[in-house]
Amino acid sequence: MNTSLLKILGILLFIGMVVTSRAALKVGDTLPDLTSFNLSGPLPADLKGKVVIVDFWASWCLPCAESFPVMDELQKKYGDRLVVLAVNVDEKAAKMETFLKKHPVTFTVVRDAEQKLVAVAEPATMPTSFILDGEGKVRFLHHGFHGDATRREYLTEIDSLLK
Repeated sequence: MNTSLLKILGILLFIGMVVTSRAALKVGDTLPDLTSFNLSGPLPADLKGKVVIVDFWASWCLPCAESFPVMDELQKKYGDRLVVLAVNVDEKAAKMETFLKKHPVTFTVVRDAEQKLVAVAEPATMPTSFILDGEGKVRFLHHGFHGDATRREYLTEIDSLLK
């Protein structure tokens, strides 16, 4: 094997190790301070002591459109004991706004225009939801939305955290 090919393979191996060693937000991690990410839109005033769902979504995502009524139902059911924070990842605010006109909600929606929070959380799919306890630790993680099965999981998990 020639040395150029070996160098290229070495570089590719190094890049692969760097990419796979990045740590996405996972169960047991604490969510970083949201004010440090320059999110577009007002953040909830106080999350301490509340169960929080941080839901990453995009306007083009069909499962996201299906999940929004469930998230809205959860926000209404649990009131001030739960904060649903939907983080939009669209590049253009207009796409988010068009989606929200079709799917109005009562929970908080912000946009991560600079993809800073996305870079830390690394959502694997759209939507991806992180359910946090009252101390801000990730206790449950959902990749995608699977209708009533996901709804039931949310209810069970939120109830367990509120006990």
